[in-house]
Amino acid sequence: MSTTYTLDTATSRANPTPAPMKRLTIPALRGRKVDGVTAEPIVVLTAYTARQAQLLDPHCDMLLVGDSLGQVIYGLPSSVPVTLEMMAAHGAAVVRGSYHSVVIIDMPFGSYEASPAQAFESASRLLKETGAAGVKLEGGAAMAETIAFLAARGIPVCGHVGLTPQAINMLGGYGPRGKDEAEAHKILEDARAVADAGCFAMVIEGVLEPVAAAITGAVPCPTIGIGASPRCDGQVLVTEDMLGLFERTPRFVKRYADIAATIGEAAADYAAEVRARSFPGDDQLYRSKK
Repeated sequence: MSTTYTLDTATSRANPTPAPMKRLTIPALRGRKVDGVTAEPIVVLTAYTARQAQLLDPHCDMLLVGDSLGQVIYGLPSSVPVTLEMMAAHGAAVVRGSYHSVVIIDMPFGSYEASPAQAFESASRLLKETGAAGVKLEGGAAMAETIAFLAARGIPVCGHVGLTPQAINMLGGYGPRGKDEAEAHKILEDARAVADAGCFAMVIEGVLEPVAAAITGAVPCPTIGIGASPRCDGQVLVTEDMLGLFERTPRFVKRYADIAATIGEAAADYAAEVRARSFPGDDQLYRSKK
């Protein structure tokens, strides 16, 4: 059976949206974990542009517009300088480029910590301007009140515990967390607080594997691991890391391609042909038919 494409739903000339197509929902993802067991793991990748979303969307359950775009797209030293305006612009692009995955947007540093009211203002702005399904925010027990406030007002929230990159200035580095019993206990209690507050899922980042496994077994909502455990209910990676676009990647990243080398080779071939005046050739030129 052939797929029908319509121009009015097309998101770009490269990849029009199949019609009809029903997007996954947050309740559907949340419902994958029943009695502590997730039969089908949740597949998550980051996305920052419409074209990237188009390529990833058929293979993912969730696309995360991460504040990691600060480093990946803008070359910033951390995610701390990322703004709401940046997140809104990239979030809208990813929503336009997808039709299947749930799209979640990171709330940037400084946009939600002051009070639940500030968080609601920031989150509602992101959802209005992008069409995304929900937001993600970092922090454990200290953010429980804010998560409950947002959830009670119709804003789905994904939590984030363990290594929290927005707090890098306090943490002093990106090393794994939960190395001693006290820290492991705190992360577990943070996860419980976030789950009890009503988050529909939570990211567990950069913690020792037994800690991540214990959290997954202790909370009712799905857990999404990154540098955590295969026993998490899903996994997420920064797409550019997974594709091999950077020379250096964290220990927990598996490279599924070496796109950096491919781009370098293509650019080198192009440069050589331009300098040799062999590009453009006849196939790339417009000539009069007369």
